[in-house]
Amino acid sequence: MYHKTLPYRIFSIFNYVLLAVISIACLLPLFHLLMVSLSSTASANAGLVTFWPIGFTVEAYTKTFNNINFLTSLWVSVKRTVIGTALGLLVNALAAYALSKDNHVFRGRNSYLWYFVITMLFSGGLIPSYILILKLGLMNHLLALILPGLVAVYNLILLLNFFRTVPKELEEAAFIDGAGYLRSFVSIFLPVSMPVIATIALFTMVGHWNSYFDGLIYIKNAENLPLASLMQTIIVQGNTTSFDPAVIANMSQRTLRASQIFIGALPILIAYPFLQRFFVKGIVIGAVKE
Repeated sequence: MYHKTLPYRIFSIFNYVLLAVISIACLLPLFHLLMVSLSSTASANAGLVTFWPIGFTVEAYTKTFNNINFLTSLWVSVKRTVIGTALGLLVNALAAYALSKDNHVFRGRNSYLWYFVITMLFSGGLIPSYILILKLGLMNHLLALILPGLVAVYNLILLLNFFRTVPKELEEAAFIDGAGYLRSFVSIFLPVSMPVIATIALFTMVGHWNSYFDGLIYIKNAENLPLASLMQTIIVQGNTTSFDPAVIANMSQRTLRASQIFIGALPILIAYPFLQRFFVKGIVIGAVKE
């Protein structure tokens, strides 16, 4: 067999070593960030911390979790991610189920599909989008962060292609037993679509959690900013005009910034291992059209 040959073994060793190096290179910055957050302020500011804490302390995390602005932004991000992911999966799955039908079942299917595809190529632009949110009265509202990206056409196409691979006989059997389209969608298509749904859920979660630009545009009150926008405002831009000086003093130290960034990345790091086993299978199945 080819997997027992010497060239294949050499390739496997090289492949594993390369992947290990890449993995370590990805983890080292995060590990360094954790070590900085667990070190004393003087050591961190002096740049003495590498991959081991100096002057071990959890004071940065204590101050972070005692900061009401950080906790409020964290809660906004949690609400945005949970609600946005749930609504996104629901809307995209329902649209993909309808568009997966043939033309004789869903008349005008191709026209609707092209309507969605065109939005991948063209958009209204930043200023029209801002005016639309303003006229709808959604400024400083959580829905302003959720509704504009509710329909993700790339995710819709993945679901659509997956639904088209489900044997028609399963749905026909459900119709014979008296089920309608909605019951068929809930009882047949959703249970067999968990790999692609988990993959899209991961995409959507990461997108909502890491998105900061829309928060800077649509949210004007500091207490309504999602966590990513708060970090961008204080750490990257250094814009402190919307916050009290006491708040800035408690959030600008290097150890505090490290703890805040690490806490901000932690939810996705925790969620990813549970969805990772579906990831490759969901991408492959949903990306191929027969």
